[in-house]
Amino acid sequence: MNSASLKILACAPVLAALTGCVEPTPRLDSEFGHAVNAAKAQQTINPDAAKNPDPVAGIDGTSARHTIDLYHKSFEAPPPTTNVININVGGSGR
Repeated sequence: MNSASLKILACAPVLAALTGCVEPTPRLDSEFGHAVNAAKAQQTINPDAAKNPDPVAGIDGTSARHTIDLYHKSFEAPPPTTNVININVGGSGR
C-alpha cells in the first residue's frame, strides 16, 4: 500500500461520521426562531402602542431639553473625587 491509500483509509471513518451531520432537519428548521419571537412577545406590554394617536403626556419640551443638557454636561466634567481617610483597616494596628 502506498501513502495515498493509507491517507484515504485514515479519512474514511471521519467522512463516514460526518455524513450523519448532513441530514436535513425539517421539523427543527420549521420551528427555528420561535423561542426568540416568544420571548420578545412576552416582553412587550402593548404591541399596538405605535398605533395610538394620543401619546402619553409627560414633561414639557423646555424641561426635557434642560434635563438632557445637564445629563450631557455631567460627562464633560465628572464630579470631584472625595478624599478617603485610611484608618489602617486590616492592618497590624501598629
